[in-house]
Amino acid sequence: TRFRPAAARMVCGKHAKKFIRAFSSEASLKDVFSDKIPKWQKEIADIKSMYGDKVLGTCTVEQAYGGMRSVKSLVYETSLLDPVEGIRFRGYSIPECQKVLPKAPGGEEPLPEALLWLLMTGDVPTDSQVKVPVDLGRLSCMPIS
Repeated sequence: TRFRPAAARMVCGKHAKKFIRAFSSEASLKDVFSDKIPKWQKEIADIKSMYGDKVLGTCTVEQAYGGMRSVKSLVYETSLLDPVEGIRFRGYSIPECQKVLPKAPGGEEPLPEALLWLLMTGDVPTDSQVKVPVDLGRLSCMPIS
């Protein structure tokens, strides 16, 4: 086996999360979800409670949030396709996404990780929030033969 420096050993396994967190004081994706998911769950419960028996074409709100068994429809909040404006991602048009989402150094278009963060959370990420996945890949453990 080859020698592995202490830094490489430190980022492997159970210590990786602590090491990665040292790179940024920004909220991680997990932190953001921990904050948002209970709010989203309450919002959906409230919608179902208030409108659960209301008819949406050929199905009810309860059916829409309850798994859509045998119903051809979907509750989808991440994008909207307008016939005039085009597609919107979490309320942002494509030109707006190009302005507000982080880009790679020297790049002109948003990073894929930035768009994914926006779609998953509804928030525009900071540069450091979209950099973390790159660092995770670079610092991942590699088998040593």
